[in-house]
Amino acid sequence: MAESRINNHAAFIWSVADLLRGDYKQSEYGKVILPLTVLRRLDCVLEPTKAAVLARAAKLRGQVDNVEPVLCAVAGQRFYNTSPLDLPRLLDDPAQVAGNLRAYIAGFSSGAREVLDKFDFDAQITRLARADLLYLVLSRFAEVELHPDAVSNIEMGYLYEELVRRFSELSNETAGEHFTPREVIRLMVNLLFATDDDILTDAGVIKTLYDPACGTGGMLSVAEDHLRILNPSARLEVFGQELNDETYAICRSDMMLKGQDASHIVAGNSFSDDGHKAGRFDYMLANPPFGVEWKKVEETVRAEHETRGFACRFGAGLPRINDGSFLFLQHMLSKMKPPEEGGSRLAIVFNGSPLFSGAAGSGESEIRRWIIENDWLEAIVALPDQLFYNTGISTYFWVLTNRKRPERRGKVQLIDARELWVKMRKSLGDKRKEISADQIAEITRLYADFTEGERVKILPNESFGFQRITVERPLRLRWEVTAETAERLAATKQWAKLAADQRRELTARLTELVGISTTERSVMATKLGTLPKAIEKQVWDALATSDPEAPVVTNRKGEPEADPDLRDNENVTLPSIPVTWAADPTERLASIEYRSVVEDYLAEEVLPYVPDVWVDRTKTKIGYEIPLTRYFYKYVPPRPLAEIDAEIKALEAEIQELLREVTE
Repeated sequence: MAESRINNHAAFIWSVADLLRGDYKQSEYGKVILPLTVLRRLDCVLEPTKAAVLARAAKLRGQVDNVEPVLCAVAGQRFYNTSPLDLPRLLDDPAQVAGNLRAYIAGFSSGAREVLDKFDFDAQITRLARADLLYLVLSRFAEVELHPDAVSNIEMGYLYEELVRRFSELSNETAGEHFTPREVIRLMVNLLFATDDDILTDAGVIKTLYDPACGTGGMLSVAEDHLRILNPSARLEVFGQELNDETYAICRSDMMLKGQDASHIVAGNSFSDDGHKAGRFDYMLANPPFGVEWKKVEETVRAEHETRGFACRFGAGLPRINDGSFLFLQHMLSKMKPPEEGGSRLAIVFNGSPLFSGAAGSGESEIRRWIIENDWLEAIVALPDQLFYNTGISTYFWVLTNRKRPERRGKVQLIDARELWVKMRKSLGDKRKEISADQIAEITRLYADFTEGERVKILPNESFGFQRITVERPLRLRWEVTAETAERLAATKQWAKLAADQRRELTARLTELVGISTTERSVMATKLGTLPKAIEKQVWDALATSDPEAPVVTNRKGEPEADPDLRDNENVTLPSIPVTWAADPTERLASIEYRSVVEDYLAEEVLPYVPDVWVDRTKTKIGYEIPLTRYFYKYVPPRPLAEIDAEIKALEAEIQELLREVTE
């Protein structure tokens, strides 16, 4: 019933687009419809107390400097309006409708005016008035009933998001940047609160929740609603930041209508202009844009990383410039309360890239190492594909906390929920699947039970780490002069720098030596004689060729030189010993435990096949990745050959029959 009511309201409001067609491009409809939807909602909410507010405002005029607290109390909201006008009354004077609308908007309290200012609606008033559309559009909006008795706060959130989705489709934008499917949010909220019933059911408990990319505020709303159902006496104070002005305005107005402190919703970029610098929160949620580059804020982020290190948000490392996912996660981790103050738990939506992108020692790998070795990663949930509006790719929940329960410490829970979905009756963009209420309950149970099974793996932290070792093999060379040697030298930059007589003399000398081949450098050096310093290295490079039967080339210390063409890298598991982020990786790699793991690996996997290898320990790095799908891989044996052969023969017969029909 609620869904039907929301769709009816959305369709009615959407019908305003018919009036705008011709004077506005499709991509511009939202500039009119979204702010007027917010304005009508504010108008309806204030209607019951309108007369009382006007009467009290008249009495206070000239007597009290700050009337806002008093008038908010009279209005029963965190905002009010002192204009005698409302949306229906604006229609009484068609000739003055533009001026009266501006006066009506000016009558709102400062917080509500700021919301409307973010839409830059004044420019649209002028544009609508010039096109003789303002009166018609306001008439249409005056007909829609958006009072909370008709449309609840949670339904209003759905209505906003449905309108944003429609406008995003028209303008070819990514709707997923603005909001997340509600069933996905419900699952995230369930996981966030699943193990905290003992905390959240206390009488009068107050908790805080933060979303650094809050969009229209869907995550904040669902979390608040969830806690209210769990414990009516509890209060969840929500905080957020949003880059897009229009969705920020929707979120702020929505929170204001729900009795939240609207000043907790901040406009701006969370990376370059953190609106909650001193904030520390009990819970955090986010669905940051997937695979979006952070080049616009690169200078600010790099400066913070390089000058302040771990005293700032991005001390662990920086991801690739084309994906800022890990910046959001580090930003959120910096907002955790310390464990002695109760700690924090957060959930974030990622695509597959943060699981494994970046080699050992890269920014991504170092961020994973920092998280896992601090024992903050609690669980990762693999979700179905085609779950979001703007992408069909597979997605994952990461759940992190600095207050793990004793049984979870030192471990990470992996949950495979990729097959837990139902097909939607009607696709919405790329969203063709959804998670049912029963499936949400099942995934929540799997997470809370913390028991291994078909869909759940529980692994120690160190199982995701590895040593990236460099395996070297000795250099074995033969030096020989061929007819092409001089030609190869002539193609080098150094050849052109030689004097003409030097080039002639060296060419003649190499021509005389064509056919000479030796595995002893000293023999070749004697035959070559003195070479011009400018090209000496290039000559030896041109003469050298790999020869597995040749003696090992050594340096001045008698140590074997490595053959770069035979160099290889191997990933060796970490030893099963406690590790902490504070431990110096260099000291760790030199420890007996780390060295013995590498030696055992070489003895079992490498030396029996290539006995002359060694590890260059100066190049060893610690890396971390989370190959989640590998842990849930199920071997499916190929079909019997007889079955495949029979199918091929059947197809051949079918083709022959079709050809026969054509030829006849």
